[in-house]
Amino acid sequence: MGMLNGKTALITGASSGIGLAIAEAFASEGAQVVISGRGRHALDAAVARIGAGTLAFEGDAADPGHHRRVAGEISARFGGLDIYVANAGRNTIRNSAAVSEDEYDAQFALNARGVFFGVQAVAPILRDGGAILLTGSLASDKVLEGHAIYAGSKAAIGAFARSWALEFKARGIRVNVLSPGPTDTAILDKLGIPPEQRGAFAAAMADAIPLGRLGRPDELAQAALFLASDASSFVTGVNLRVDGGMALL
Repeated sequence: MGMLNGKTALITGASSGIGLAIAEAFASEGAQVVISGRGRHALDAAVARIGAGTLAFEGDAADPGHHRRVAGEISARFGGLDIYVANAGRNTIRNSAAVSEDEYDAQFALNARGVFFGVQAVAPILRDGGAILLTGSLASDKVLEGHAIYAGSKAAIGAFARSWALEFKARGIRVNVLSPGPTDTAILDKLGIPPEQRGAFAAAMADAIPLGRLGRPDELAQAALFLASDASSFVTGVNLRVDGGMALL
């Protein structure tokens, strides 16, 4: 029997990377999986990997209207939601002096505002005893060069989680944060690291991580599965760092 049999789960930003790995893990444990993301082609490819029955919505997670539409569709099709994973996010690495207003707004719009209004939209359809999982970041606790805006937006995630853990306590809804460290996903390409430099980058990162390597998406997915399932039934308001110990250094 799967850990999530009979559960309906929505994961934002699930067309690639950690979000996709979480969706695959949830589906393998019996959940009805719903994903959202940008780009129809990427979503279709993700559905093919996750499995038949997966529902996908294209849209911008920074847009509160998108979250309301998805929540309405889930309510109509499944009667409610058991697990919500707010995973969509973006990072532009730039020293503070070079950050433009547009770059600042774009990161906070998705990483903080989108998470807040996503939870606001799904809260009415989230079943009592459900779970909310927010993807944070190691950067909210550890200073990383060029990450000031990203770190600030992810620090808001921790504040949201602590507030919501108390706001939703009467409904038995648990709220936790999953904070990845450097993880080997396609986001490394989006950060502008050429393929020929990936090895050197990974080696440099490994030197800064006590466990000596980048994380794997499936490792993050297993941590998410723990926080979303009854295995963590007495856990709420925590920030679980899955960073190979990097925050210690």
